[in-house]
Amino acid sequence: MDGAEAILIVLVDDHPVVRAGLRALLEGQPDLAIVAEAAGAAEADAAVARTRPDVVLMDLNLGPGEGGAEVTARLRARPEPPRVLVLTTYATDADVLAALDAGAGGYLLKDAPPDELFRAVRAVARGETVLGSEVAAILVRRVSSPEPALTEREVQILGLLAGGLGNREMARRLLVSEATVKSHLSHIYGKLGVDTRAGAVATAIERRIIRA
Repeated sequence: MDGAEAILIVLVDDHPVVRAGLRALLEGQPDLAIVAEAAGAAEADAAVARTRPDVVLMDLNLGPGEGGAEVTARLRARPEPPRVLVLTTYATDADVLAALDAGAGGYLLKDAPPDELFRAVRAVARGETVLGSEVAAILVRRVSSPEPALTEREVQILGLLAGGLGNREMARRLLVSEATVKSHLSHIYGKLGVDTRAGAVATAIERRIIRA
């Protein structure tokens, strides 16, 4: 297939070895072409602006600074946005919800077989939504669980809680009042069946709602 028909891809991952492996894997397919690589948010922005790819293959953990979900949201807000396929090692509720809310068209884990990755890239390029089996299971569990599901904001607060932030710091980060934070925490405790901050974090990690 000639270059004009190939799916143009930008790789975004902070590990050079991972990018090299993905490049070798994807460029073995005649209809897939890597046009740029990026190790972080600023490089990703510049690469997309320069190459105007069809698909951005996005890791979520990009080292210090913005993560993949934030970069995805910004790329999807461009006048001619690329499709974004998240390829990561993380499959928590917080990561999945943040990526999909940011506009990602697909979410795969890095242990996916090569053929699954190839199919996902092509499907996302066509505008389809692609979810790995573990990711789909998370969404199904949230919909079908008899337990009250945490809202996206509650999951976000749990992540900040796990990072050691107090109510005042969380309020500043989220641009809400401390009373609002306390209200969210009360709902979180009730839904998780705990009564302490430490208990909420431990339960959320155990249930894979947030990362350890």
